[in-house]
Amino acid sequence: MLLRLAYLAVTNAFAVLRLLPMSGRDKYAEILALRHQISILQRQLGPDRAKFTPEDRAFLAALLHPLPSEVLRRLKLIVRPDTVLRWHRDLMRQRHANASQPKRPGRPRTARSIRLLVLRLVRENPSWGYRRIHGELATLGIKIAASTVWEILKTEGIDPTPDRRATTWADFLHSQANALLACDFIETVTLTGKRQYILAVIEHATRRVRVLGTTAHPTAAWVTQTAKNLAMDLEDAGATVKYLIRDRDAKFPALFDQVLSDAGVETVLSGVRVPRMNSIMERWVRSLRRELLDRTLIWNEAHLRHALHEYEQFYNQHRTHRSLHAAAPLRALPEPITEPGQIAHLDIRSHDRLGGILHEYRHAA
Repeated sequence: MLLRLAYLAVTNAFAVLRLLPMSGRDKYAEILALRHQISILQRQLGPDRAKFTPEDRAFLAALLHPLPSEVLRRLKLIVRPDTVLRWHRDLMRQRHANASQPKRPGRPRTARSIRLLVLRLVRENPSWGYRRIHGELATLGIKIAASTVWEILKTEGIDPTPDRRATTWADFLHSQANALLACDFIETVTLTGKRQYILAVIEHATRRVRVLGTTAHPTAAWVTQTAKNLAMDLEDAGATVKYLIRDRDAKFPALFDQVLSDAGVETVLSGVRVPRMNSIMERWVRSLRRELLDRTLIWNEAHLRHALHEYEQFYNQHRTHRSLHAAAPLRALPEPITEPGQIAHLDIRSHDRLGGILHEYRHAA
C-alpha cells in the first residue's frame, strides 16, 4: 500500500508541474471538461458502483480533507463528500490503533528443510500420524511443536490423523517391490492362423523378464509344469520372492498356485478388469507387442520361441529402463566418458537381432 501511495504522490506532483505553464483559461476549460466527465460517470455508474482501492481512498482523503466542508460539497466527485470524510476518519482510527498496539515479533516461519523432512517422513511412512512424526523429529534433536507438524500436513492437503490401518495397493507394491513377481498370458497369432499363448513373469524391483514358455494349448498340466520350472529357477538364482501377482484368467489352474505356495511364494490376484493392479506386467506386454510381435511375421511355434528368446536377452541385457535410471536389468551403466579425445573419436557398432528388428549399440573393441 505504501508503494502505491508513493506512486500516486509522484505522478500527481508531475501533474501539478504540468499545470504551471498553463493559462487560467486553459485550466478552467480542463476543469469544466473533467467536471462534465464526472457527471457522465455519475449518471452511468452511480455513487454506489464506483470501485476504489484502499490506496485510492487514502490519497483522495488526504488530498481533499483540508478543504472546507462547504467547498468539498460543491465539488464534482464520483462519490459523496461524506464518503471522503468517512475514509479520512477510518484512516485516522487505523493509525491510532496501530500506534497504540505494541509491536511484537511474530512467530518465526518453520525452516524449509524441516517442512521437507516432515513430508518425507509421511511419504515413506504412510501409517504415521502427526504425533508419531513429531516424536521421530524429537529423536533427531529437532525441536518443533506437534501443532506445527499438524499445520504442515494440513497445508499440503495430507490428513494429519487419518485411518491408516489398511494398506493401500500402491503402498503394498512399493514396500514389497524386492519380493514381487508378476505374470500374465499374452496371445498372438502365427501366419497360419494358429493362436499361441505366451506365459512370462517380471520382477518388480529389477524388471528382469523370464519367458516361461509358449504353447498352442495351455492345459493345466503345461501351466503347472511352468510353475515348477519357475520355482526351480528362482531357487537357483537365490531370489527371495514372496508374492506373485496374476489376474483371474481361467488358464491358471489351482495346482499353479499350490506349486508356488510350496516354494514359499504367495499368489495375489488382481481385481476384475483392473489392469493397473498389474501395471508393470501390462507395460511389458505392451513393449513386447510394439517392439517385437507387431513387427515380426511369426511362422510357427518354433519361430516364436526363437524370437521370444532373442527379445528376452535384449530386454534383460541391453534395453534401458527409466525406473533403473537408464540401466538394463542385468547390466549396469558404464563409467561416463570424460576424456575429450574419446568423445571426439567415437566408434559405435550396431549389433542386430532378429534380422535388424532389434538394434544394440556398443563401442568397437
